[in-house]
Amino acid sequence: MVKCPFCNAETKVIDTRESEDSVRRRRECEKCEQRFTTYERPEITVMVVKKDGRRETYSRDKLLKGITIACGKRPIPTETIEAAVNKIENSLREESEVTSKHIGELVMKSLKKIDDIAYIRFASVYRDFDDIKTLEKEIKLLRR
Repeated sequence: MVKCPFCNAETKVIDTRESEDSVRRRRECEKCEQRFTTYERPEITVMVVKKDGRRETYSRDKLLKGITIACGKRPIPTETIEAAVNKIENSLREESEVTSKHIGELVMKSLKKIDDIAYIRFASVYRDFDDIKTLEKEIKLLRR
């Protein structure tokens, strides 16, 4: 049972709506009668293999943060970023282990469709550009 975030009492569900990636529930506290919304997503149990060979559990928050930073100060709606994360997660669901490089490539592919500047920002960190020539090459590839 979900507890009320205001008074820690029992709550009841007053409305449920499903989308392709989550379940949205409107809840009401049985004691203080405050209403709030919860979102439920299926958990992804994928291990991410880092460049140095370390393994760590996949983190939606980490993926979302990286894409959000790349999209910073750009006219990109939050819904677009969330949709990109959902699409990437859906492609990871069938895997038990995935490399960070694979996730990075999926992010690059998504950002390329969303915004050129966000793509270049992410690529500059992900591909670790050493100099301006590398950046120029990436921009030329983007223009094709």
